[in-house]
Amino acid sequence: MPELPEVQTVVNYLTKHIVGKSILSINSPNKYTRVFGSCTLNECNRFLLKKHIENIRRRGKYIIFDLNQGHLLYHLRMTGKLILQLPKAEDIKYVSAKLTFDDTSELFFKDVRKFGRIYFCNNLDWLENKLGIEPLSAGFTSGWLHTQLSRKRRMMKPLLVDQSFIAGVGNIYVDEALWLAGIHPESRSSQIGKNKADSLCCGIKNILKKAIALNGTTIINFSYGQNSMGSYKEQLKIFGKENRPCPGCGNPIKKIKVTQRGTHFCPKCQKI
Repeated sequence: MPELPEVQTVVNYLTKHIVGKSILSINSPNKYTRVFGSCTLNECNRFLLKKHIENIRRRGKYIIFDLNQGHLLYHLRMTGKLILQLPKAEDIKYVSAKLTFDDTSELFFKDVRKFGRIYFCNNLDWLENKLGIEPLSAGFTSGWLHTQLSRKRRMMKPLLVDQSFIAGVGNIYVDEALWLAGIHPESRSSQIGKNKADSLCCGIKNILKKAIALNGTTIINFSYGQNSMGSYKEQLKIFGKENRPCPGCGNPIKKIKVTQRGTHFCPKCQKI
Protein backbone atom coordinates (compact mmCIF):
# COMPACT_ATOMS: atom_id res chain seq x y z
CA MET A 1 0.00 0.00 0.00
CA PRO A 2 1.33 3.47 -0.81
CA GLU A 3 2.60 5.23 2.31
CA LEU A 4 3.13 8.90 3.11
CA PRO A 5 5.93 9.59 0.56
CA GLU A 6 4.05 7.89 -2.27
CA VAL A 7 0.79 9.67 -1.48
CA GLN A 8 2.62 13.01 -1.21
CA THR A 9 4.22 12.32 -4.59
CA VAL A 10 0.77 11.85 -6.15
CA VAL A 11 -0.44 15.06 -4.47
CA ASN A 12 2.54 16.99 -5.81
CA TYR A 13 1.86 15.72 -9.32
CA LEU A 14 -1.89 16.37 -9.28
CA THR A 15 -1.48 19.86 -7.83
CA LYS A 16 0.33 20.97 -10.98
CA HIS A 17 -2.42 19.66 -13.27
CA ILE A 18 -5.76 19.76 -11.42
CA VAL A 19 -5.91 22.74 -9.05
CA GLY A 20 -8.11 25.49 -10.45
CA LYS A 21 -10.40 23.24 -12.44
CA SER A 22 -14.15 22.85 -11.93
CA ILE A 23 -15.89 19.48 -11.90
CA LEU A 24 -18.68 18.74 -14.35
CA SER A 25 -19.39 15.11 -13.52
CA ILE A 26 -18.20 11.83 -12.07
CA ASN A 27 -19.05 8.37 -13.34
CA SER A 28 -17.94 4.76 -12.90
CA PRO A 29 -16.83 3.30 -16.24
CA ASN A 30 -16.54 -0.25 -14.88
CA LYS A 31 -19.76 0.12 -12.83
CA TYR A 32 -17.96 -0.60 -9.56
CA THR A 33 -20.00 1.87 -7.55
CA ARG A 34 -18.85 0.40 -4.21
CA VAL A 35 -15.85 2.69 -4.64
CA PHE A 36 -18.17 5.48 -3.43
CA GLY A 37 -19.13 3.65 -0.23
CA SER A 38 -22.77 4.20 0.68
CA CYS A 39 -23.27 7.11 -1.76
CA THR A 40 -25.10 6.59 -5.02
CA LEU A 41 -23.63 7.91 -8.25
CA ASN A 42 -26.44 10.49 -8.46
CA GLU A 43 -25.61 11.74 -4.97
CA CYS A 44 -21.93 12.00 -5.92
CA ASN A 45 -22.77 14.07 -8.99
CA ARG A 46 -25.07 16.39 -7.07
CA PHE A 47 -22.31 16.98 -4.51
CA LEU A 48 -19.56 17.63 -7.08
CA LEU A 49 -21.38 19.51 -9.84
CA LYS A 50 -19.55 22.77 -10.65
CA LYS A 51 -17.37 22.48 -7.54
CA HIS A 52 -14.03 24.26 -7.91
CA ILE A 53 -10.79 22.53 -6.81
CA GLU A 54 -8.96 25.07 -4.68
CA ASN A 55 -6.20 22.89 -3.23
CA ILE A 56 -4.91 19.32 -3.12
CA ARG A 57 -3.17 18.01 -0.03
CA ARG A 58 -2.47 14.90 2.00
CA ARG A 59 -3.59 13.75 5.44
CA GLY A 60 -2.08 10.42 6.41
CA LYS A 61 -2.59 8.21 3.35
CA TYR A 62 -5.63 10.18 2.13
CA ILE A 63 -5.52 12.52 -0.86
CA ILE A 64 -7.78 15.50 -0.18
CA PHE A 65 -9.26 17.78 -2.83
CA ASP A 66 -10.35 20.96 -1.04
CA LEU A 67 -13.33 22.28 -3.00
CA ASN A 68 -14.93 25.71 -2.78
CA GLN A 69 -17.59 23.85 -0.77
CA GLY A 70 -16.67 20.58 0.88
CA HIS A 71 -14.01 17.97 0.13
CA LEU A 72 -13.36 15.05 -2.19
CA LEU A 73 -11.02 12.37 -0.86
CA TYR A 74 -9.24 9.39 -2.39
CA HIS A 75 -7.64 6.46 -0.58
CA LEU A 76 -5.48 4.48 -3.01
CA ARG A 77 -5.17 1.32 -0.90
CA MET A 78 -3.24 -1.44 -2.72
CA THR A 79 -3.40 -0.63 -6.43
CA GLY A 80 -5.26 2.66 -6.84
CA LYS A 81 -3.80 5.20 -9.27
CA LEU A 82 -4.94 8.69 -10.23
CA ILE A 83 -3.99 9.36 -13.85
CA LEU A 84 -4.83 12.00 -16.41
CA GLN A 85 -4.86 9.67 -19.41
CA LEU A 86 -5.40 5.96 -19.93
CA PRO A 87 -2.32 4.39 -21.54
CA LYS A 88 -4.46 1.70 -23.15
CA ALA A 89 -8.14 1.91 -24.08
CA GLU A 90 -8.80 -1.56 -22.66
CA ASP A 91 -7.71 -0.31 -19.21
CA ILE A 92 -11.13 1.31 -18.87
CA LYS A 93 -12.29 -1.95 -17.26
CA TYR A 94 -10.09 -1.07 -14.27
CA VAL A 95 -11.39 2.49 -13.90
CA SER A 96 -13.74 2.70 -10.93
CA ALA A 97 -14.29 6.46 -11.24
CA LYS A 98 -13.71 9.21 -13.79
CA LEU A 99 -13.92 12.93 -13.13
CA THR A 100 -14.68 15.21 -16.06
CA PHE A 101 -13.68 18.86 -15.76
CA ASP A 102 -15.05 22.02 -17.34
CA ASP A 103 -12.18 22.14 -19.85
CA THR A 104 -13.08 18.56 -21.01
CA SER A 105 -9.96 17.08 -19.37
CA GLU A 106 -10.41 14.01 -17.17
CA LEU A 107 -9.01 12.28 -14.09
CA PHE A 108 -9.18 8.48 -13.94
CA PHE A 109 -9.15 6.41 -10.76
CA LYS A 110 -7.68 3.16 -12.00
CA ASP A 111 -7.74 0.37 -9.44
CA VAL A 112 -7.07 -3.19 -10.57
CA ARG A 113 -7.90 -4.83 -7.24
CA LYS A 114 -10.78 -2.46 -6.40
CA PHE A 115 -9.76 -1.82 -2.79
CA GLY A 116 -9.49 1.97 -3.20
CA ARG A 117 -12.24 4.28 -1.98
CA ILE A 118 -13.60 7.76 -2.67
CA TYR A 119 -15.27 9.95 -0.04
CA PHE A 120 -17.36 13.13 -0.20
CA CYS A 121 -17.88 15.32 2.86
CA ASN A 122 -18.63 18.86 3.99
CA ASN A 123 -16.01 18.79 6.76
CA LEU A 124 -13.10 16.60 7.82
CA ASP A 125 -13.92 16.08 11.49
CA TRP A 126 -14.42 12.34 10.93
CA LEU A 127 -10.95 12.06 9.41
CA GLU A 128 -9.23 14.01 12.16
CA ASN A 129 -10.93 11.79 14.73
CA LYS A 130 -9.45 8.62 13.23
CA LEU A 131 -5.92 9.75 12.32
CA GLY A 132 -2.95 10.37 14.56
CA ILE A 133 -0.19 12.96 14.36
CA GLU A 134 1.52 13.81 11.09
CA PRO A 135 5.17 12.68 11.36
CA LEU A 136 6.42 15.68 9.39
CA SER A 137 4.51 18.19 11.49
CA ALA A 138 6.07 20.53 14.05
CA GLY A 139 4.26 18.66 16.81
CA PHE A 140 6.02 15.39 16.07
CA THR A 141 9.05 15.77 18.31
CA SER A 142 11.26 13.34 20.17
CA GLY A 143 9.72 14.56 23.43
CA TRP A 144 6.20 13.91 22.18
CA LEU A 145 7.19 10.48 20.89
CA HIS A 146 8.96 9.39 24.07
CA THR A 147 6.03 10.50 26.21
CA GLN A 148 3.50 8.66 24.04
CA LEU A 149 5.59 5.49 23.88
CA SER A 150 6.03 5.44 27.65
CA ARG A 151 2.25 5.56 28.12
CA LYS A 152 1.65 2.44 26.06
CA ARG A 153 2.65 -1.20 26.35
CA ARG A 154 2.35 -2.23 22.73
CA MET A 155 4.88 -3.83 20.41
CA MET A 156 6.68 -1.18 18.44
CA LYS A 157 5.94 -2.33 14.88
CA PRO A 158 2.14 -2.61 15.29
CA LEU A 159 2.05 0.67 17.20
CA LEU A 160 3.98 2.65 14.60
CA VAL A 161 1.88 1.41 11.68
CA ASP A 162 -1.34 2.18 13.59
CA GLN A 163 -2.79 5.15 11.69
CA SER A 164 -4.54 6.42 14.81
CA PHE A 165 -1.11 6.86 16.42
CA ILE A 166 1.05 8.20 13.57
CA ALA A 167 -0.62 8.92 10.24
CA GLY A 168 0.95 7.91 6.96
CA VAL A 169 3.73 5.47 7.80
CA GLY A 170 3.52 1.75 7.07
CA ASN A 171 5.61 -1.39 6.62
CA ILE A 172 8.43 0.00 4.50
CA TYR A 173 9.32 3.13 6.42
CA VAL A 174 8.67 1.70 9.89
CA ASP A 175 11.08 -1.18 9.24
CA GLU A 176 13.68 1.28 7.97
CA ALA A 177 13.24 3.67 10.90
CA LEU A 178 13.35 0.93 13.55
CA TRP A 179 16.60 -0.39 12.07
CA LEU A 180 18.11 3.07 12.01
CA ALA A 181 17.20 3.57 15.68
CA GLY A 182 18.36 0.08 16.71
CA ILE A 183 14.93 -0.92 18.02
CA HIS A 184 13.59 -4.46 17.71
CA PRO A 185 10.12 -4.47 16.07
CA GLU A 186 8.74 -6.60 18.91
CA SER A 187 10.10 -4.38 21.68
CA ARG A 188 7.53 -2.95 24.08
CA SER A 189 6.98 0.76 23.60
CA SER A 190 7.09 1.51 27.33
CA GLN A 191 10.66 0.17 27.46
CA ILE A 192 12.03 2.55 24.82
CA GLY A 193 14.37 5.07 26.42
CA LYS A 194 14.70 8.73 25.56
CA ASN A 195 17.82 8.29 23.41
CA LYS A 196 16.16 5.59 21.33
CA ALA A 197 13.02 7.71 20.99
CA ASP A 198 15.18 10.62 19.81
CA SER A 199 16.84 8.41 17.19
CA LEU A 200 13.49 7.01 16.07
CA CYS A 201 11.89 10.44 15.72
CA CYS A 202 14.80 11.81 13.70
CA GLY A 203 14.93 8.63 11.63
CA ILE A 204 11.25 8.75 10.71
CA LYS A 205 11.44 12.40 9.68
CA ASN A 206 14.66 12.06 7.67
CA ILE A 207 13.60 8.87 5.89
CA LEU A 208 10.23 10.32 4.89
CA LYS A 209 11.78 13.56 3.64
CA LYS A 210 14.35 11.68 1.55
CA ALA A 211 11.70 9.35 0.16
CA ILE A 212 9.48 12.28 -0.85
CA ALA A 213 12.46 13.92 -2.58
CA LEU A 214 12.89 10.71 -4.60
CA ASN A 215 9.15 10.40 -5.36
CA GLY A 216 8.57 7.47 -3.06
CA THR A 217 9.36 3.77 -3.27
CA THR A 218 8.29 1.59 -6.16
CA ILE A 219 8.58 -2.12 -5.36
CA ILE A 220 5.62 -3.67 -7.21
CA ASN A 221 2.62 -1.46 -7.87
CA PHE A 222 3.32 2.17 -7.08
CA SER A 223 3.56 4.71 -9.90
CA TYR A 224 2.45 8.30 -10.39
CA GLY A 225 1.66 10.49 -13.36
CA GLN A 226 1.91 8.54 -16.59
CA ASN A 227 3.60 5.49 -15.03
CA SER A 228 6.58 7.26 -13.45
CA MET A 229 8.29 5.27 -10.70
CA GLY A 230 9.63 6.29 -7.30
CA SER A 231 13.36 5.80 -6.85
CA TYR A 232 13.77 5.51 -3.06
CA LYS A 233 14.00 1.71 -3.38
CA GLU A 234 17.71 2.10 -4.07
CA GLN A 235 18.11 3.77 -0.65
CA LEU A 236 16.41 1.05 1.40
CA LYS A 237 18.68 -0.49 4.01
CA ILE A 238 16.78 -3.58 5.15
CA PHE A 239 13.24 -3.68 3.74
CA GLY A 240 12.96 -6.46 1.17
CA LYS A 241 16.52 -7.63 1.88
CA GLU A 242 15.91 -10.88 3.75
CA ASN A 243 19.12 -12.95 4.19
CA ARG A 244 21.30 -10.16 2.77
CA PRO A 245 24.04 -8.61 4.93
CA CYS A 246 22.95 -5.90 7.33
CA PRO A 247 24.55 -2.57 6.31
CA GLY A 248 25.46 -2.00 9.96
CA CYS A 249 27.04 -5.26 11.05
CA GLY A 250 27.11 -7.66 8.10
CA ASN A 251 24.90 -10.29 9.72
CA PRO A 252 21.93 -11.62 7.70
CA ILE A 253 18.73 -9.60 7.80
CA LYS A 254 15.76 -11.62 9.02
CA LYS A 255 12.11 -11.47 8.05
CA ILE A 256 9.41 -12.43 10.53
CA LYS A 257 5.68 -11.95 10.95
CA VAL A 258 4.65 -9.34 13.51
CA THR A 259 0.86 -9.29 13.89
CA GLN A 260 0.49 -10.66 10.35
CA ARG A 261 2.87 -8.12 8.80
CA GLY A 262 6.08 -9.11 7.09
CA THR A 263 8.82 -7.40 9.10
CA HIS A 264 12.52 -7.00 8.34
CA PHE A 265 15.14 -6.47 11.04
CA CYS A 266 18.71 -7.26 12.06
CA PRO A 267 18.89 -9.58 15.13
CA LYS A 268 22.28 -8.14 16.12
CA CYS A 269 21.62 -4.41 15.63
CA GLN A 270 18.02 -4.53 16.93
CA LYS A 271 17.94 -6.50 20.15
CA ILE A 272 14.96 -6.62 22.50
